[in-house]
Amino acid sequence: MKARHKRFALIGGGIATLGIATALVLNAFQDNLVFFFTPAQVIAGEAPKERTFRVGGMVQTGSVQRDGLTVNFVVTDSVQTVSVLYTGILPDLFSEGKGVVAQGKLDGNGQFRAEQVLAKHDENYMPREAQHAIDQATQNAEGTRL
Repeated sequence: MKARHKRFALIGGGIATLGIATALVLNAFQDNLVFFFTPAQVIAGEAPKERTFRVGGMVQTGSVQRDGLTVNFVVTDSVQTVSVLYTGILPDLFSEGKGVVAQGKLDGNGQFRAEQVLAKHDENYMPREAQHAIDQATQNAEGTRL
C-alpha cells in the first residue's frame, strides 16, 4: 500500500469516527431534550403524547387539593387550563396565583402527571446580599458626585 493510500484510509477512518461520535452525541441530546408548552398548546394537541415535556403558567386560585404527599392543581395561561397531579414535596415558593413549571407526561385521560414541580419567584426578587451591594454602590456613587 502506498503512502498516499494509507493517508486516504487514515482520513476516511477519522471522518467515520467523527461521524459516529456526532451521531451518539446528538442521540443523547434528543433523549434528554425537554420542551416547554403553555396550557393552550397542550389542549391544542401540540405537546408530545409519549415524551416528557414541561407545562408552565399560573396555579389557578382555589384549585390546589392535597391528599398526603399527592397534590392535584390546575395550571392556567388565562386561556386554557391543564390539571396536574404530583406526588412529592412541593417547593416552598409554590402557592395559588403564582407561577409554576411542571415537568412530566400526559396520561391517557389528558391529565398531566408531573415528575418535578418548579415554583417561579417574582421577577422583582433580589437576594438580600445583592440588594445591599447595589445600595452600597449607589451611596458611594452619590458620595463621589457631591
